[in-house]
Amino acid sequence: MKKGQCYEGVVERIDFPNKAIVSVQMEDGNVETAMVKNALPGQKVLFRVTKNRKQKAEGMLLETLERSAAENETCICPHFGKCGGCTYISMPYEKELAIKEEQIKRLLAPFLREQPQIFEGIKASPAIYGYRNKMEFSFGDEYKDGPLALGMHKRGSFYDLVSVRDCQIVDEDYRSILRATLDYFDHMGLPFFHRLTHRGYLRHLLVRKASKTGEILVALVTTSQQSVSLGGFTDMLRALQLQGRLVGILHVVNDSVADVIQCDSMELLFGQDFLYEELLGLTFRISPFSFFQTNSLGAEVLYETVREYVGELTQKVVFDLYSGTGTIAQLVAPVAKKVIGIEIIPEAVEAARENADRNGLTNCEFLAGDVLKELDNLEDKPDVIILDPPRDGIHPKAIGKIIAYGVKQLVYISCKPTSLARDLEIFYENGYSMKRCVSVDQFPWTTGIETVALLEKERN
Repeated sequence: MKKGQCYEGVVERIDFPNKAIVSVQMEDGNVETAMVKNALPGQKVLFRVTKNRKQKAEGMLLETLERSAAENETCICPHFGKCGGCTYISMPYEKELAIKEEQIKRLLAPFLREQPQIFEGIKASPAIYGYRNKMEFSFGDEYKDGPLALGMHKRGSFYDLVSVRDCQIVDEDYRSILRATLDYFDHMGLPFFHRLTHRGYLRHLLVRKASKTGEILVALVTTSQQSVSLGGFTDMLRALQLQGRLVGILHVVNDSVADVIQCDSMELLFGQDFLYEELLGLTFRISPFSFFQTNSLGAEVLYETVREYVGELTQKVVFDLYSGTGTIAQLVAPVAKKVIGIEIIPEAVEAARENADRNGLTNCEFLAGDVLKELDNLEDKPDVIILDPPRDGIHPKAIGKIIAYGVKQLVYISCKPTSLARDLEIFYENGYSMKRCVSVDQFPWTTGIETVALLEKERN
């Protein structure tokens, strides 16, 4: 295949995370393949080759020429294909699960050859629509100099947005808040923050809603470039007829030039700056910027799986590394002797301590710092280690320190299976082997997959 030329082909499969492998019948009769994003198995597509190095071609999707037989006749989301949020929502959910399961099996194949039964498949999310408990919407325009938009980035675009008024991965309360906010500021005529000129006022709308308690927290994120009274905005939101209960409205100022949500300062416009969520009988206080699993019902499935894999913990010391707000630590604490959590984000550690106090757990200790460094400062020795690292996996030096403890059992929770596969090689080289593994779908219709692996020490 030649760079810059266009080809037609059929999608054979999707490799993680969103790499559609397209087979092309060439003029000489040979079949060549290319990797193209945003296509589905069975589709016939037209693409242009953007790279071709060492016989590995990559292409950009131009058009879907024929739909896949696996796709539904109509898609439940009117924004699908334009919005970059979802990949599989035009297919039945069981087809998506099959794709994700096959992706994990391929990635972990080197560790499953002798015992394929170790991989226990994929667990479905209890809810597949309206499941998210947090969304970050962006202000912008759908095309250059177009009307104000509020929503998600267009597929493949850094600048253009889609106003996702009918997004299906959030419930009607999110949609009502988004529509009302967009209409309000469109009427006000306030400018959005331009990513090129770094001028403008409106940046993001952050909405959190607890699945169990129904409490809702809204944060409007702007620059400080204009002084705007937000009393009318607050009154408008409070007047909405929502199924949940609005407990707080915040104004967050962010003057960073980066396209991220950060807090330079925050003003409370109404109510409180937190909400409560419940997981497996425990209560968690969540602030606007707290890390918390975005699918509460799916998180219960994930954490029940972790508890099952960990097994008997009576009189055992557990290390929960990369502990976030301490959710996992608190779920295993009632049956353990002691749990020590390490997390690099100080705000998350403070939230973990507060939540542990609220849940009456006195055997949890949370430390703020890098796992690589904090392990050197601990006097306690673990009997079991739980790992829930960021997407890039575990720092190689940290893996060495973890292995040096020589614990019999490790439970690894991965949100990026390619990182898990890389780290497993190191654990295997140091005497560990995988005894059980299962995926948990936390993010229906997207490419995200969580995977839980139980590792056991077999040799030194």
